[in-house]
Amino acid sequence: MSNNNKRRGLIAAALTAGALLLPSIVPAVEDADKPRILVFSKTEGWRHDSIIDGKRAMLELGLREGFAVDISENASLFNSETLDSYDAVVFLSTTGKLFNTRQRGAFERYIRSGGGFVGIHSAADTEYGWPWYNKLVGAYFASHPQQQEAEKVVVDFEHPATSFLQAELDGNRWRRFDEWYNFRSINPDIRVLMNLDESTYEGGENGEQHPIAWYHEYDGGRAFYTAGGHTKESYRDPLFMRHILGGIQYAIGEMGGQGPIQD
Repeated sequence: MSNNNKRRGLIAAALTAGALLLPSIVPAVEDADKPRILVFSKTEGWRHDSIIDGKRAMLELGLREGFAVDISENASLFNSETLDSYDAVVFLSTTGKLFNTRQRGAFERYIRSGGGFVGIHSAADTEYGWPWYNKLVGAYFASHPQQQEAEKVVVDFEHPATSFLQAELDGNRWRRFDEWYNFRSINPDIRVLMNLDESTYEGGENGEQHPIAWYHEYDGGRAFYTAGGHTKESYRDPLFMRHILGGIQYAIGEMGGQGPIQD
């Protein structure tokens, strides 16, 4: 058996052991030229009802945009051999402590070797007490008010996660309904894409500079985070999914391919 086939076999076994919640998924035909991402949604504590919607949306996104998507909640995938098979890892509304010391080390080595990370929503409510992860994701969750509409102010239209919005918005404001996080321990090195305008909703605690989506290079790799994605409806919103796609493109090192997502 070749090394590539052996590695695929190990991944398939680990994914099966991870008890996928979407039993109807059929693995994509292998294509060595396709980027491959791991969507990881393990939780310890609060679990978002929208995770299942996010998984389906990520699979559809991969099929449409030409990258392979594996889905698991099995932390044993976080070993050097398996992680090396992925161009990026997406933390989809993860919460709590996910990894043991060995798995943390493997993830750190993956990022240091040029790997990509995408954090969605409660990825910031994850792995407290791991300073390296705090820097990677960019901030920790502090609190949130009730779900409501708010305006996000785009401050950077040069990134694929926001560039498409120039043609979609009237100016630089994007009004959405979601659960809006307040943050603590914000990494000063993040590059902010959008801020929340706290005057447009109730319960903001970060002030004038309230980042809600950002990216940065970190410890040899690339990281993107967006705080949206609490609601099931988010994953049926073409603009929000285009925003996620742009973050994935950045994380895997592809800054092109910025065509619109189709309904």
